[in-house]
Amino acid sequence: MSISRRDGTPRHSPGRALLLLVPGVVLVTAAGIASCRSQPADDFGAPAVTALASAPASPPTAAAAPVPIADGTLPVRARADAPARLRIPALDLDATVDAVGIDPATGDFAVPPSVDRVGWYKFGPGFAAGAGSIVVAGHVDSAAEGEGAFFRLGSLDAGDTITLTGPGGRTRDFEVVARERFRKTAIPLSEYFARDGAVRLTLITCGGPFDPQTRHYRDNVVVTATPRG
Repeated sequence: MSISRRDGTPRHSPGRALLLLVPGVVLVTAAGIASCRSQPADDFGAPAVTALASAPASPPTAAAAPVPIADGTLPVRARADAPARLRIPALDLDATVDAVGIDPATGDFAVPPSVDRVGWYKFGPGFAAGAGSIVVAGHVDSAAEGEGAFFRLGSLDAGDTITLTGPGGRTRDFEVVARERFRKTAIPLSEYFARDGAVRLTLITCGGPFDPQTRHYRDNVVVTATPRG
């Protein structure tokens, strides 16, 4: 399914785009297919996410969201705003961040193949963004590689710190304000991939039961964090 124009924006309604945000890699155990352990116990913070999407942006001194050029690549300024690492102390996670777009073969979010790395959506806001959602996605697990970087993403709690490292080693701290789970066919993508509203960091992985027919997890786990300080 082709879901993006040459400028990187969704071709179809956001409600139908990027449905398989994280490809269906699966952890196999002796008992069979393991249910995704990244699913949260209870959702929280949905009103905060809605408020962020409609809130004013930061002062214009902050860097603007990257805008792809005509052939779908990124200008030099945007590439210079790419995050480099993601650290989450509560998960003992320190992962390399790769700039990714859409897999042309599947139409899915092109998460890095290695489960130890995570992917920043390069057609959206970058490290120094003053508005919109900085989206980072990662695998939960893999039959070949075991637990992924976001294996325990669903265990994050309100107030947990997430640190994004950008160009030149600069860091930016965020605080978790929401943790939600959606069916992949029902996730409100217009909120999570928005280029406007208050700046926030959006982390996405898979969740819920694994469907052996489609070889995908049914759900997406989404954690939203806002700049600290």
